[in-house]
Amino acid sequence: MKQAMSPEEIKTQKPYLDWSLSEDEYNYISEKLLGRLPNYTETGLFSAMWSEHCSYKKSKPVLRLFPNQSARVLQGPGEGAGVVDIDDGQAVVFKAESHNHPTTVEPYQGAATGVGGILRDIFSMGARPVASLDSLHFGELDNDQTRMKVADTVRGIGDYGNCMGIPTVAGETTFDPCYQGNVLCNAMSVGLMDQKDIQQGRAAGIGNAVMYVGAKTGRDGIHGATFASADFNDEHATQRSAVQVGDPFMEKLLLEACLEVITKHPDWLVGIQDMGAAGIVSSSAEMAAEGKSGMDLNLDLVPQRETNMSAYEIMLSESQERMLLCVNKGHEADVQKVFDNYGLAAVTIGRITAGHQYVLHHDGQVVCDIPVASLTDDVLEEASAEKKPVRISAAEKAPAWQPQIDDPAAVLRRLLQQSTVADKSSLYQQYDSQVRTNTVVGPGSDAGVIRVRGTHKGLAMTTDGNGRFVYLSPKIGGQIALVEAASNVIAAGAEPLAITDCLNYGDPNDPEIFWELHQSVAGMAEACRVFDTPVISGNVSLYNENNGRAIHPTPMVGMVGLVKNLDHVIPTAVQHPGDQVYLVGKTGADFAGSELQKMITGDISGVLNPLDLDQVHTNLTNLLAQMQVGHVASAHDLSEGGLGVALSETLFKTELGLDLDLRFLPATQLFSETPGRLVVTVPAQHAADFAAALGDGARLVGTVTNSHWLAARLADAELNVNVSELQQLWEEALPCQLKSRD
Repeated sequence: MKQAMSPEEIKTQKPYLDWSLSEDEYNYISEKLLGRLPNYTETGLFSAMWSEHCSYKKSKPVLRLFPNQSARVLQGPGEGAGVVDIDDGQAVVFKAESHNHPTTVEPYQGAATGVGGILRDIFSMGARPVASLDSLHFGELDNDQTRMKVADTVRGIGDYGNCMGIPTVAGETTFDPCYQGNVLCNAMSVGLMDQKDIQQGRAAGIGNAVMYVGAKTGRDGIHGATFASADFNDEHATQRSAVQVGDPFMEKLLLEACLEVITKHPDWLVGIQDMGAAGIVSSSAEMAAEGKSGMDLNLDLVPQRETNMSAYEIMLSESQERMLLCVNKGHEADVQKVFDNYGLAAVTIGRITAGHQYVLHHDGQVVCDIPVASLTDDVLEEASAEKKPVRISAAEKAPAWQPQIDDPAAVLRRLLQQSTVADKSSLYQQYDSQVRTNTVVGPGSDAGVIRVRGTHKGLAMTTDGNGRFVYLSPKIGGQIALVEAASNVIAAGAEPLAITDCLNYGDPNDPEIFWELHQSVAGMAEACRVFDTPVISGNVSLYNENNGRAIHPTPMVGMVGLVKNLDHVIPTAVQHPGDQVYLVGKTGADFAGSELQKMITGDISGVLNPLDLDQVHTNLTNLLAQMQVGHVASAHDLSEGGLGVALSETLFKTELGLDLDLRFLPATQLFSETPGRLVVTVPAQHAADFAAALGDGARLVGTVTNSHWLAARLADAELNVNVSELQQLWEEALPCQLKSRD
């Protein structure tokens, strides 16, 4: 086994530079915090805990822009997941996490363990996971490597979630060249609980036990947190040591054992936390910091599946399916018995101590003795230079791109076959969306809907992000990400509650990329305030680059909404001949970053038009009120491909058609992507009430028909296409593109 360096050798040889710890940080730690040189183990702990992935040292100033409180928020950022009141003493718990670099390197295990990690965040709060979602972004499907990554990523998500018995009910999948060398895999989990069972990641009470439960520790995932906090390049293409290996069957046992202790024996438990990024060190140090306590751990007691592991390896391993519990003294055997019943290890590896020192023993020696706060609270925030990208300044002075469309039917046929627009059922059919029989609306709709068993309530949920919009106009793009999520949740008939996020960006040391991060978060925060949807959890994933080329800035918004009456869940597809068709929201010439622009030009350009958040909020609020009194038969959000694609999708898998008068729109605007719009159908007997309630926010545009045709009269053209033909093109496009061309 490789021998550890001495503190003096560390100082001169500087291995910490490869672990994302800077020389200034190392000097600050040794000179200011410790007053001595840290040893090898201590240096490793600081490197992981001071990484961007764990400390948010660069992004904290920006994250403070987010609102995180509302009348319903019970727990905001800072714990394993956020918690929101859904009435009747119940709460919904949710969070999203990124697993981008691991999925790029090892798509199957990277995606699978991303799912496993976010599930542990949910049940560490005392909630039972009831639904999973994802947000996946790949390169173009014109090469075998991307097709392989898509197949393995989807298989990893499906295998882990299906084995856990948790339905995957919603998500998104997009394709763009910018993700070719750096896949984005964001996983979201939603759980339900009684408010009385809320847990905290806290370790307190002198003499109380620190108990390790779950799988044994191996060498997989060592320095995974620092791997996620560095630029990605060809050198890392085979860095599989930083990728964890998952076992969903063990996680299922771990979930049940933890929930049994939490719900049936709350007097035994002080706190509980998942061993996620940075493994034992992050969970133990963060719990001690939360409890304002000291902690003494004996690493010889940690269950290990490999021999001769060093203290450094034990502490930084990110082996999966492990949790850390703080247990009241005297109940260690009780906890052990519960975990024994599930065939899981439950071992006391340390105690809570007086004072605030973090002490580790290994092989009879003290290998770490540092203040708890030095790992968690004393991290140096890094100021970042900002610069508006030259491309945006140039685009602001250039004329806006305007498409020319002579044959809207031909354009619609092509758009429906674009990989980002096309039917994704070939992917999500690999996920079990019905397990546990609580799914009301599954994948393929604007939002998934889960019933709250024992009540007549439901939860709607969605994940949304559009990196193209944020790349062109970061602040407006950030606003659109929130508006898109709110539109999807409201389209299902739900009241938006709060959001989680994954902020996926390139290298923050690039002033232009940090400017994108700052501006887009400011836009998201502004929209969150308008919609009263605070940010209750999430993560930041920076350094998403490959060989110096950054992804588009891609903030993902995961939103959950409350359906107060499941009788009023709104379907996406049209329902009845004779229903009146309304377009909610105004349509503009919004082609920058659109699917139409990318399809015709092969690239995106321009800047986005300003968004009237207050008007969009008013329109959506009025629409939701009409849904809740039963006046709406169907609703579908307009996103990629604009009105033309949305109209088609409302007809797929029905025998119905539409007869529309769109003479107020030129053919080009049939494919404009103005945000905050929906296509809504209303029974004729409710049309007058609906029109009065929406006012100028909605326009009557036609009628649902018995014929399976999409017919529309435009200002400068006519559209008359067979829906069966469109559906076949839409359904067959992605499976065809996923087949190898060799």
